[in-house]
Order: sequence, then structure tokens, then C-alpha cells
Amino acid sequence: MTTSSFLPTGTVYGTLLNFRAEAAALAPQMTEAPYKAPPKAPVLYVKTANTWSPHGSTVTVPVAVSDVEVGASIGMVIGAEGDIEGFVLLNDLSIPHASFFRPPVKFKCVDGFLGIGPALRDAQEVADPAQFRVEVRINGELKQSIDFSQLVRPAPQLLADVGEFMTLAHGDVLMLGCDLGRPLARAGDRIDISAPGFETLSNTLVKEATA
Repeated sequence: MTTSSFLPTGTVYGTLLNFRAEAAALAPQMTEAPYKAPPKAPVLYVKTANTWSPHGSTVTVPVAVSDVEVGASIGMVIGAEGDIEGFVLLNDLSIPHASFFRPPVKFKCVDGFLGIGPALRDAQEVADPAQFRVEVRINGELKQSIDFSQLVRPAPQLLADVGEFMTLAHGDVLMLGCDLGRPLARAGDRIDISAPGFETLSNTLVKEATA
């Protein structure tokens, strides 16, 4: 069903405003300056390679940060023909912040702030990505349930719309997005992200050591 120890070989892209609830909640801000209108194309950001944390690893929380936002998502892994090779669970961690249209790199790209894996699920096993259901547990307690039928752009449309303005390479990963209600976690917490058909992704937060 899966291949083990998956880590990306290309670039990882996050997608904003791709859940209906998130888009609706932020709709009033989209008409304000400097944007003045909702975005017509997918809104992307990059999770740089320094953020990648394999399944089972610890993630260091900077000393000055009290809470970390948990962004459970599923990533589409791009195949050699520009198609979807597979899907992988992701934990898009970030320092809570108010900018959703231009996410600050310093909040999104902290070392270790992207849990990945543990395994790639072959796309041929997936009849319809809209059927994905993801659960987030912190220290064993259910904190969030995510229904991927609520995407603004379903997986095939998101891939096609991104392809209108940029080329995704073999091995790149494109997140489907993170829903509203993202739970907060802090140092000492264990975060488990699970979905039917996937191996559970687990990471533990630890506090940065001080001199």
C-alpha cells in the first residue's frame, strides 16, 4: 500500500484559502487594500527544506514562542509526467500570525516546522481525494477533524490552476490546504495526524535549549 520513509525530492508548496470555511472567514479582508479583490489564482507559499521533519522526529520550538499552530494537510506529490504520483500527510506548523495573503517567512519557515510522512500513498489507490478525512490529536486528544470535500479547488483543479502560471517538477509537493480551527500546541506536546489509508504522522515538540 505504501513506500516507507518518504521525504520530498523537490520543493514543497503550501496553499492558502483553499478551504471554503477559511475563504469565507477572510472574505471581508480580501476587498480591503492592498488587495481590493479576492485572489483569482491559487495563493501559494514555500516550505523550505530546513523545515522538513520526518515522522517520529522532534521539532524544536524557539524560546520566544509559546504556542505553535498545527496545520494538518495532505500533499500531492508530483510525478514524472506532471501528474499526481501519490499523496502524503503533512503537518504545516507555523508561529501564529495575522498575515494570510503574504505569510511571513520567519513564521512559516522555522527549522523543523513541516512534519512529513511517514509514507507516500500511491495515487492509483485513491479514487477521489475529496473523500480524504484527516484527524489531529494532541497528546492523544482529538482536536480537529478535516473534510477534504470542502476544498475550494479540489485536487485535480488545484493542480491544473497552479500549472497555468508555473511548472511543477517531478518530486515537488503541493499541499491541498489547511482548514480553519487549526489547534495550538506547545513544547512537550505530541502531535498525531491520521487519515484512513495513510500511516499516522507523529512529531513531538520540544523547547529550544538555552545557554
